[in-house]
Amino acid sequence: MNKPLDLAGLGIGPFNLSIAALLREVPQLRTAFFDRKPQFNWHPGMMLPGVRLQTSYLKDLVTGVAPWSPNSFLNYLVQNGRFYTFMNADLPAVSRAEFADYMAWVAEGLDNLHFGHNIRHVDFDGDLFHVHLQEDAEPIRARNLCLGTGKIPAIPESCRPWRGDDCFHNMELTLRQPDVAGQCVTVVGGGQSGAEVVLSLLQGDWGRPERIHWLSRRPNFDPLDETPFTNDYFTPAYVDTFHGLPEEQRLALVRNQKLASDGISSDTLEALYQRLYEHRIAGGHSPRVVLQPHRTLEAMTGPAPYRLAFHNGLNGGREHIQADRVILCTGFESRLPDYLSGDLRQRLETDRHGQLKLDSDFQARWDGPPDRHVYAVNAGRHSHGIADPQMSLMCWRSARIVNHLAGETLFPVTGRVDLVDWNGEETLNEPVEPDRDSLLAMLKNNI
Repeated sequence: MNKPLDLAGLGIGPFNLSIAALLREVPQLRTAFFDRKPQFNWHPGMMLPGVRLQTSYLKDLVTGVAPWSPNSFLNYLVQNGRFYTFMNADLPAVSRAEFADYMAWVAEGLDNLHFGHNIRHVDFDGDLFHVHLQEDAEPIRARNLCLGTGKIPAIPESCRPWRGDDCFHNMELTLRQPDVAGQCVTVVGGGQSGAEVVLSLLQGDWGRPERIHWLSRRPNFDPLDETPFTNDYFTPAYVDTFHGLPEEQRLALVRNQKLASDGISSDTLEALYQRLYEHRIAGGHSPRVVLQPHRTLEAMTGPAPYRLAFHNGLNGGREHIQADRVILCTGFESRLPDYLSGDLRQRLETDRHGQLKLDSDFQARWDGPPDRHVYAVNAGRHSHGIADPQMSLMCWRSARIVNHLAGETLFPVTGRVDLVDWNGEETLNEPVEPDRDSLLAMLKNNI
C-alpha cells in the first residue's frame, strides 16, 4: 500500500464494518480497515443463550441508506436460504448470535478489511497520517482516519485489584464458562446485561449456584422506553437538532434520556419475573435470589470469598455481603485509543470529560489541515446524543462520513417525513437563546 489511502479505518467492529460495507459502492475511494483480531467477531463473550437485539433487523449495516446493497440483513437471509423460515418464525427480535453471524458474513465478502494487524501507533507528518502496524514494516499512509476501536469495560475502582477468574466483566462471561455450582454469585449492574446474566444463572447455564445476589444503582430494575415518541430520539432530524444545542443542554438531555437507550427490555423483565416466581414456588430446590436495587458499590475486598460493601440509597444504610464470584455488568467507557501518538492526541479537541468534540459529520475537531480528517464512531454520545452508541442510526452515521469523505451526497441522509418538529421549522418564531438555569430546571423535572 505505497499509495496513500483516502481513508484508513482503525478497528473493525460493527460501526466501521458498516462504513466499509457502504464503501463497496464507492470504488473511486481507496480505503482499508485494520484490526488485530484474526477474523470478525462481535462481543463473543456476551453471547448468552437466547439473548436478542433491542433494535429492528432493518437497522442493519446498510439498509437505512442503501436498501439495494448486497450487504443487507435481508440479503443475508436470502443467500443463506432462511428468508421464509425467518418470516414464518415471527420472532420478536433477531438473536444477537444471528446478527453476529450476519456481520461476519458481510465481513467475509469485503476486500477492504485486513485482520491480524495490530495497530502499534499513529502519527501525522503534516500532510498524511502514518499507521504503524509492525515494527519494521513501512507504515500505512492515509489522508484521513476513522477511529473505530470501540470502548473498554468500565470496572469499578474497588474491583480492579481482584480481576481474574472469580471477578470479571460480563463481556468475558461465555468465554470463561464459569462453574458456579454451589457458589454465592453477585451480579453488579442493573441494565440489560445484568438482567440477562441473572436470567442465565437462574436457568442453570453454568451450574446451579447457592445464591444469586443482584445489585443495581438504579432505584428499580427499570424498563427500556421503546414507545414511539421516545424512539424519535433515534432519527436523523432529532440528532441534527441535538448536535446544534449548547454543550450543557446536550449533557442534561443525555442524562434525562438514559432509559431510552439503557433500560431493560420488557421481554427480558417479564421472563425474569416469571422465572423468579417459579423459583419462589420451587422453594428449597432452587438457589436463593436476592435483588437489591438502589445500592451503590463502595468497596470490595478479597481474595475470594469477597466482601462487598454498598450504600442503600433508599434508607441511607451501609450493607455488606460475601460472594464467591462477582460478575460486573457495569457497561463500557470511552477513552482516546492508546495508539494515538502524544503529538496527535494533543492536537485533538476534547470536552471536560475527555471526549472528542465531533462536528456534524462525525469528524473530530483538531488543529490540522482542513482537508485532513479524523472521523470517530461510537464516540459521540455527548455531541450527537443517545443514538450514537446504538445500532439504530449506524448506517446513517456511516453515510454521513462517506458523503463527507467523498465531498458529495452519495447516500441519502435526510428524512422527508418527520412527525415531530424538533427544530421549529413549522413556526414563525425567531430563535431565542435558551435561559440556562430555567432549561436545566425543566430537564431536572422531566418537563
